[in-house]
Amino acid sequence: MTRLFVNRLTVIDFSYLDPHRGLLGESWLVDVELEGGLDAQGMVLDFAEVKRQVKQSLDQHFDHKLLVPNANPGLKLTQQGEMLELRFTLDNGRFIHHRSPTDAICLIDALRIDSEAVTQAIEATLTPLMPTNVKRLGIHLYPEPCDGAGYQYSHGLQQHAGNCQRIAHGHRSPIQILRNGQRDATLEQEWAARWRDIFICSRSYVQGENVEDGVRYLQIAYQAAQGPFELQLPASCCYLIDTDSTVENLAQHIAETLKAEHPSEHFLVRAYEGVGKGAIGEA
Repeated sequence: MTRLFVNRLTVIDFSYLDPHRGLLGESWLVDVELEGGLDAQGMVLDFAEVKRQVKQSLDQHFDHKLLVPNANPGLKLTQQGEMLELRFTLDNGRFIHHRSPTDAICLIDALRIDSEAVTQAIEATLTPLMPTNVKRLGIHLYPEPCDGAGYQYSHGLQQHAGNCQRIAHGHRSPIQILRNGQRDATLEQEWAARWRDIFICSRSYVQGENVEDGVRYLQIAYQAAQGPFELQLPASCCYLIDTDSTVENLAQHIAETLKAEHPSEHFLVRAYEGVGKGAIGEA
C-alpha cells in the first residue's frame, strides 16, 4: 500500500497535569502519515483534505486545552452540569484544583500525560474520520528542536475572543536575550530557571489565598466569554505580573525587569509562544 505523509502539519499548544512537576505548558509539532489504497484521483487522500480534517479535529479536541491523565489515582473529577471540576494530588502531597467549562478539558486514558498517550488518543479520534481506503493512520508528536534556553508556562487570557481565554493552557517557549546587541546565554538560562514549570497571570486574577498543610495556595479566577474559570495551585508555581500574560507583555516584562537590574545596559528580548511565533521586548 502507498503511504502519504505531511510533516509539521500543525502545532498543538496545551497544558497538562503531571504528578511530579504539576501544571505544565507544552507545544508539540504534529506529523501525519496515512497508509492505504489510491482513490479515483490516484491519491490516498488529498493534501488539502488531510490538513483540513486533521487540524480541525486537533483544534476541537486537544489544542488550547488542559490535558488530564484520567487513570491517575490522584485525580478526582466532579461534573456539575456544563462545568467540570477536578482536584489533582501530586506525588509530594500538594494539589491543583481546576474548574471550568467541560470543553476546556481533555481527558486522556493514561496514568500520566506523555507523547505516547496523547498519540494514541489522537489516532483514536482521527481514525473514524478517514475514508475507507485509508487503512492506517500514524501520528508523531514532538517538541521543536531547541539548542538554547526555554521554559514551559501555562496561562489564561480573560479578554481573548478565542480559546486562549481558557485559564490553563500553555506553551513551550524558547527565549533569546540580547544584551547590548550580543546574545547572553547566562541571562537566558536564568530566565528559563525562573519560569520553569510556571503559571503566569495578572495580579487582578488573584481572588485570595489559603494555607493547607503548610503550603500557601493562590486562588485564581475570572469570568470569560466561554464561562467561569477557577484555578488553585501552590503559590510557588505562580508568577504574577501587572498586565495580562500575552507574549507581547511577557517579552516587555522581561526586558524591563532586566533594565531595572542593569540600568546602564540595553536589552532586547525575543520571547516565543510555542513554535515559530512570539514577540520582541526592548528596554
